[in-house]
Amino acid sequence: MPEATPTPASPAKAAKPAAAAPSGPRRAMERLGLIRPIDLALHLPLRYEDETRLVRLRDARPGDTVQFEATVSDSRVEVRRRRQLLVSLRDDDGQTVLLRFLHFYPSHQKTLSEGRRVRVRGELKGGLFGREMVHPTFKAVEPDTPLAAALTPVYPAGAGLPQAYLRKAIEAALPRAPLHELLPHGCVPAGLPPLREALTLLHHPPPSVPQQQLQEHTHPAWQRLKFEELLAQQLSQLQSKALRAQHRAPELRGRGLVERLLAALPFALTGAQQRVAEEIATDLGQAQPMHRLLQGDVGSGKTVVAALAAAVCIDAGWQCALMAPTELLAEQHLRKLVGWLEPLGVRVAWITGSVKGKKREGLLADAASGEAQLVVGTHAVIEDKVQFDRLGLAIVDEQHRFGVAQRLALRRKLAERGLEPHLLMMSATPIPRTLAMSYYADLDVSTLDELPPGRSPIVTKVFGMGKRDEVIERIAHEIDAGKQVYWVCPLIEESEESDLQAATVTHAELADLLGPERVGLLHGRLKADEKAAVMARFSANELPLLVATTVIEVGVDVPNATLMVIEHAERFGLAQLHQLRGRVGRGAQASVCVLLYSGPLSESGRERLKAMAETTDGFEIARRDLAIRGPGEFMGHRQSGADLLRFADLQDDAPLLVAARAQAPALLREHPQAAQAHVQRWLGGKAELLKA
Repeated sequence: MPEATPTPASPAKAAKPAAAAPSGPRRAMERLGLIRPIDLALHLPLRYEDETRLVRLRDARPGDTVQFEATVSDSRVEVRRRRQLLVSLRDDDGQTVLLRFLHFYPSHQKTLSEGRRVRVRGELKGGLFGREMVHPTFKAVEPDTPLAAALTPVYPAGAGLPQAYLRKAIEAALPRAPLHELLPHGCVPAGLPPLREALTLLHHPPPSVPQQQLQEHTHPAWQRLKFEELLAQQLSQLQSKALRAQHRAPELRGRGLVERLLAALPFALTGAQQRVAEEIATDLGQAQPMHRLLQGDVGSGKTVVAALAAAVCIDAGWQCALMAPTELLAEQHLRKLVGWLEPLGVRVAWITGSVKGKKREGLLADAASGEAQLVVGTHAVIEDKVQFDRLGLAIVDEQHRFGVAQRLALRRKLAERGLEPHLLMMSATPIPRTLAMSYYADLDVSTLDELPPGRSPIVTKVFGMGKRDEVIERIAHEIDAGKQVYWVCPLIEESEESDLQAATVTHAELADLLGPERVGLLHGRLKADEKAAVMARFSANELPLLVATTVIEVGVDVPNATLMVIEHAERFGLAQLHQLRGRVGRGAQASVCVLLYSGPLSESGRERLKAMAETTDGFEIARRDLAIRGPGEFMGHRQSGADLLRFADLQDDAPLLVAARAQAPALLREHPQAAQAHVQRWLGGKAELLKA
């Protein structure tokens, strides 16, 4: 059924776009990536309209979307505030309705001329002057004009792409699309239809198909598409893993440095740390490059595991690079690693964007010559100017903040020797099981699921901004008792200057209330030595209160800090709130995190604050975060978002993911050509994103 298309009011001007219509929609389809028949076949409807039956106007109620037939009793153009086409209809029962068009073509007036019988579909509205419809769809009919045999699809479409044009293009493409079965018998879960049959049904579902199953994507036809997509992803991950197994890496085996480091540490490793350190050491001793994700909750002790991995590498005569997303975090790692490794004779270099001049040149020379055995820094470490003599291990902290290209650059540092370094990625944001099974299926995952002894529990309290003065009173009490406090300033917008302004204003206010000598300020615009000076004073308990932006999100470790206040907590993401909260509770004293929010809260904002109040378990936080945000935002830049999955939903489709994960190894082993064709059909060039 043709739709009333918005046009300029002038009939003379309306005729020109119609003549140029074919090229316009074609360009619009190209912008949507709808070029090949398979692209069109996989462009699925957003929803459906039921044009398979007629209703009688006397049975319809305002608010209903209905389709009926009636005769035009009057058609006229009126000029009120603007030109309108008003069409009065009367059905066979004598019921009347007014059609209103604010934009119309001359063809509208011709089709809707007095005496014509038309079939109309749209939302029925009530009003003081009777029932009406605004911009319904319509077409002229004869008494015996058949109804649609299937539900009418409504597709995602951009500007300049009419639904009627898109429907015809998809209908023509479906028979030509290569939708033959690629998968061997027994691979597809029982009860799911063949691929072509599934797509045909989704584009043209008969009226007997429950619309709820179509809308909620639970119909077996939808399940078939989701399984195919998840299987392609699993196959691609396994192919990437197999490809990396063909690459060569240096075999790194320690000769005693690890034992010396363990003996020098002022604490004993947890059982989880021992287990994970052994897993990493085993990988480093292989000739294939390690590609391992080390995940653990805030405070689980990932840095010492990284130090042990670095010790294995250095002891074998190779260099190690550790890269962190922020200078503050990199500096925290540097301080710990220097304290642990330099007394054992390890030379550590510090390379960030803020290190300039001759000092930088000297550090670069040390890295290039191999004299610097461990290089710590920010993304500056992967710049072309930073060369290594024998890079054997690259450690990336908070790996979700680094893009594919950055990790590839690290791995290329050893390419000229025909080798690539081992890669250890660390994350304090635990990966939910469904993500680990899908987007991280190509990685070996080690999990620190045990916190070191002596950590205090953190109580989280949520207050409206009306309690702000009471919170400041509590801060004064904590400071007087010798405790230390963080005050995290709100995210204003995607602007460092705005965040800095908020921190500066808050610092001035709290300094005025509590005394300037008791309040420090830390933000991203400070120079490296200024940041270090502020953190040194806070760590030494010379500053009881630290006002900061989110630069303290990760890495800061001050056991005497027992209270954190996060202002406008509703503006922060759930993972970020959990990371910030992890800055307290690092000692034996009871700790509190106060979340101050300003209403009204959005639904997702309310869910985030509720999750923070209910649990301190990073894995549960991650699960809820995935449910709130979806995999695209959760994963950050690992593979340019989660657009690799168009149809499957990791929350709802876990059983299909399990089935795909079970089938993929055998399919790749026993039917490699079918596996490759399946990956190409579903992922095409996007499969390359999974190889980083």
